[in-house]
Amino acid sequence: MTSVRLPLFPLNSVLFPGLVLPLNVFEERYRAMMRELLKTGEDEPRRFAVVAIRDGREVAPTAPGLPDQTALPERGPTAGFGPDPIQAFHRVGCIADAATIREREDGSFEVLATGTARVRLLSVDSSGPYLVAELEELPEDSGDGAGALSEGVLRAFRNYQKRLAGARERSLTSGADLPDEPSVVSYLVAAAAVLDIPAKQRLLQAPDTATRLAEELKLLRAETAVIRHLPSLPAVDLTRSPTSPN
Repeated sequence: MTSVRLPLFPLNSVLFPGLVLPLNVFEERYRAMMRELLKTGEDEPRRFAVVAIRDGREVAPTAPGLPDQTALPERGPTAGFGPDPIQAFHRVGCIADAATIREREDGSFEVLATGTARVRLLSVDSSGPYLVAELEELPEDSGDGAGALSEGVLRAFRNYQKRLAGARERSLTSGADLPDEPSVVSYLVAAAAVLDIPAKQRLLQAPDTATRLAEELKLLRAETAVIRHLPSLPAVDLTRSPTSPN
């Protein structure tokens, strides 16, 4: 399989194909990345890769802090990720296509991107102003029984939403809003469920759609059972995508 080199944007979140990613870009390394992407014509995809951070900081320290008040702030493309940045990242991520890159007066950027395809991280180049990754695209195989599993996941997801929103709240997403294509269902549910990064990462790197859906079915049933015994759990808006602080 052929590889591709793309700018790398590590985040404390997992991006899935088909899902929207809003970004507030203010660090210089990522400003440089956006300025470079803006050189691409508007009729061409402005692509970069997103990977979840396994061990590191999304925003690099800009001033001395605890425990060492004399420590110098970190600079450069690897700041916050250690001397070998690839070790700080999960190895499966997602290509993002920036539909909107809007520069503000202060030089920061407002970005709206969409996940397009899963990729495996092969290597990371830190010689420039921002990280660049060598990546290989991962195919999305359906696996056995994806269609039937998708129907089961949709039913479990609706029940999960109702429990999460509370008995007196309406469902957060109507049936008409939910897709029926198994891979799309698998990514939507993975993104919308309230799960930690390791759980979402396992779903992203599942070997095929059927495996992802089977895991989601287990997770949804388990989470719904927990919520059933926690009636005071506050409602969570599953349709709201968090904006990265960077």
